Amino acid sequence: MLLQLFSVIAPILVCVSLGFVWGRKDWPFDNSQITALVMYIGTPCLLVRTFDQTRPDPEAFGEMAFATILVMLLVAFLAAVLLKLCRLDLRDFLPALIFPNTGNLGLPFILFAFGEAGLALAIVYFTVNVIGHFTLGMTVARGAIAWRELLRLPVLYAVAVGLILIIWDLQLPVWISNTVDLLGGMTIPLMLLTLGVSLSRLPLQGVKRGLGLSALRLGGGLAVALLVSYLLGLQGLERNVLILQSSMPVAVYSYLFAERFGRSATDVAGMVVFSTIMSFVFLPVLLWALT
Repeated sequence: MLLQLFSVIAPILVCVSLGFVWGRKDWPFDNSQITALVMYIGTPCLLVRTFDQTRPDPEAFGEMAFATILVMLLVAFLAAVLLKLCRLDLRDFLPALIFPNTGNLGLPFILFAFGEAGLALAIVYFTVNVIGHFTLGMTVARGAIAWRELLRLPVLYAVAVGLILIIWDLQLPVWISNTVDLLGGMTIPLMLLTLGVSLSRLPLQGVKRGLGLSALRLGGGLAVALLVSYLLGLQGLERNVLILQSSMPVAVYSYLFAERFGRSATDVAGMVVFSTIMSFVFLPVLLWALT
């Protein structure tokens, strides 16, 4: 079991560490450009390629999407109540607590833990998470919803292609399949390297508050996912993927949105760093408990 856990976490740690060292050395790395490549090319191709090669059951697809929405709504309610009790601004911290890092960290972790079948379900969670982040998350941070930015996300159209492949049991032409396979292959390594570089450049502030909110993100996500899994009767791979994705640390996008819309960016940056560091211990233990 220890060897299995090591085989899951070691590639992630190596890639993130390489990115962190790269960032600390201040070598050229355009975060915005790399993130755009991943978001607009790599991730949609990875999604289409995964659904073309690994066909999740349509019922499982729908269950995962519904469970993800339910987890987000319950986490949002729980976090809003606790933030109010602690007299912290919802617009500053609520998006960071609702939306975990299901992309940079979640997708590779699930892939190494459960293979392509797990990745297909993890991408469902990731897609719903991205849509939520660019609607509810951006609305809370910005104070207004931006439909144009949501409609520019290629991942939405990649989901549509994936659903067509699943529902009508279609196969992509070989040349298209090879193309999306090639482009999608860059996604996970670049996600991990970008996470490492981002961690090396984020400022830290409010250690005590950051640690407390980070624990809330990890522990609250886990507790809510366990509850939702029980209520919906999820079992096996679906349950494990939902719990792990819900227990991921704060997403780097939360910091970017906080910076962009003038929220408490340095505090959110601390949450990203602390929750990510904590997750490198928390996630392997959780995976061990689940398997």
